[in-house]
Amino acid sequence: MNSALTSRLGGKVSLPACRPRVASRHTSLVRASAGLKRPEYIPNRIDDPNYVRIFDTTLRDGEQSPGATLTSKEKLDIARQLAKLGVDIIEAGFPIASPDDFEAVRAIAMEVGNDVQDDGYVPVICGLSRTKLADLERAWDAVRHAKRPRVHTFIATSEIHMQYKLRMSREQVVENAVAAVKHLRSLGCNDIEFSPEDAGRSDPEFLYQVLGEVIKAGATTLNIPDTTGWNLPHEFGDLIAKIKANTPGADNVVISTHCQNDLGLSTANSIAGAMAGARQIECTINGIGERAGNASLEEVVMAIALKGQDQMGGLRTGIRPVHIYPASRMVSDYSGMMVQPHKAIVGANAFAHESGIHQDGMLKNRGTYEIMTPE
Repeated sequence: MNSALTSRLGGKVSLPACRPRVASRHTSLVRASAGLKRPEYIPNRIDDPNYVRIFDTTLRDGEQSPGATLTSKEKLDIARQLAKLGVDIIEAGFPIASPDDFEAVRAIAMEVGNDVQDDGYVPVICGLSRTKLADLERAWDAVRHAKRPRVHTFIATSEIHMQYKLRMSREQVVENAVAAVKHLRSLGCNDIEFSPEDAGRSDPEFLYQVLGEVIKAGATTLNIPDTTGWNLPHEFGDLIAKIKANTPGADNVVISTHCQNDLGLSTANSIAGAMAGARQIECTINGIGERAGNASLEEVVMAIALKGQDQMGGLRTGIRPVHIYPASRMVSDYSGMMVQPHKAIVGANAFAHESGIHQDGMLKNRGTYEIMTPE
C-alpha cells in the first residue's frame, strides 16, 4: 500500500496492496485544472477570468494565533514550502511590529521572493502596514528586494471601529486611506493592497466611497475582510457583488476576500465571495489565526479543485495539492498549533474509516466514501 495512504489511514482499514487505482472523475478534474498555465502576474488584473489568486497569510495573521510563535528561520522554511505549494502571494509579516519581524520579512523577500521557477513562477512577497507613514515605509523597505513586492495597508471602516478604536470621522478615514496609498506610490510601490477593516459590518455606501477613492489613488487589490466572522455566506457574497457593481473603478482592480472563522463559516464565505466575483482569497495553512482562525487554505483550494469546474463557473487556482500535507505538518510542528484529528483535508482521521459499511465500500472502490485521494 502507498506509504502516504497507510500513515493517513492510521491503520483503521487495510486495503489490498495491489488494488487497482480507480480513475475517478474527481481526480481527473483536479489534474485537468493543475495542467493549466498560471496567468502572467499583473498586480491589478488577471487575464484569465476564472483564475483565483491564493494569498497565504500564515506567517502574519496565522502567527497571531494565541500560543503560536515562529522563529525567523522557521518563517523562512515555511515560506519556501508555500512557494513549493504554489501560492500566489505570501504575506510574510508585519514589519513594523518588531526588528525580528522586519528581518524575517526582508529575508523571505530576498530569498523566496527571487527564486524564479522555470515556468516563470515566483511568489509575490507582501508586508502588512497600518496607514501611518512610518509603518508604510518600514513595510516597503522589508519587501522591496523581492521580484514582486507588495504592501498591504488597512484602516477600519465600521462605525464601531471608527468611533471607539480610531476615534475618527468618515472623512478622516478616507483621507488616511488615500494618503497611505499615495505615499506607497511615491516610494515606488506599484502593487498595493488596501483593506477596509471590518468591512463585513461596515455601511456598504461608505465602503463604495472609500474603495473608489483608494482606487483613484493607485490601489491595485481591494481586500474585503469579514474581520469578526459575522457574515453568512449569502451576505458576504452579496457584499462582494455589490462592491463590484457600485464602486467606481472596481473593474480595474482585483477584489479579494479575508474571512475569519468565528461562526465556522470562513471557507464557505470565501467560496461565496469568489463565486460573486472576488479573484483573490486570503487564507492560512490549517486555518490558524486570530480567535477562531482564518479560512483554511487546504479547504478553499480543494473545494475549488473539486467543484470549481462544474459548480463555480470554471474557477481554478495554481496550487499544487501534493504539497498541502507537508505544509500542514510543518506549520503545526513549528507553531505548536496541533491539527484536530477530524480537520478536513489534513486531519489524521480525514482518510480513516471505522465503520464496517464504510470499510466494505472502500475495499471495493475508494470512490464510495472518498472524494479525493490522500496522495
